[in-house]
Amino acid sequence: MKVLLIQGSPHAKGCTYTALKEVADTLEKNGIATSLYWIGTKPIPGCVACGHCEATDRCVFSDGVNTILDQLDEYDGIVVGSPVYYSGPDGQLCAFLDRLFYAAGSRMYGKVAAAVVSCRRGGASASFERLNQYFLMNNMIVVGSQYWNQVHGFTPGDVKQDLEGLQTMRTLGQNIAWILSCLAAGKAQGIKEPEYENPVMTNFIMPGFAKD
Repeated sequence: MKVLLIQGSPHAKGCTYTALKEVADTLEKNGIATSLYWIGTKPIPGCVACGHCEATDRCVFSDGVNTILDQLDEYDGIVVGSPVYYSGPDGQLCAFLDRLFYAAGSRMYGKVAAAVVSCRRGGASASFERLNQYFLMNNMIVVGSQYWNQVHGFTPGDVKQDLEGLQTMRTLGQNIAWILSCLAAGKAQGIKEPEYENPVMTNFIMPGFAKD
């Protein structure tokens, strides 16, 4: 079993990394392999609705999104970490995730997922909610902790003093490892994955009315 941790901060070893590292170390202690992917500092384009991924399963922009798409089936779980900017996640990360999930939404089904946010003081809850939306509409199994998955601090040293935040990260790691083990045990016992109906798209345009 393996979990991908996506580090969405422009600071490679900053506060967000410190939180994700706590999760990763706990997963490793529980026998779960981890891989940490940093999105870096180069500009990341947003989705331009070109439809390229629908035909090729790859994004038209050749960057880290395609790197993850190529490796996605190796992972049983995904943890996404972001700093808080203006009460929201990092814009570069959202652009990355918009394209990743649009290109591979159906390949996310059944994977375990969690979001982690880092803030100096406020805005964590709104950012946490925003990131969870990627998981909740793609049939993923969202894992929680003893508190919202957040740490506080202006520097990594500050985060290391946030004892409650770090414990929340460790509890999250334990919960992810437990859920993955339960899923593996269920499969070994022959429990089948859900069989979904074909998607239905509600259309609110009434017959007889032309579109603008």
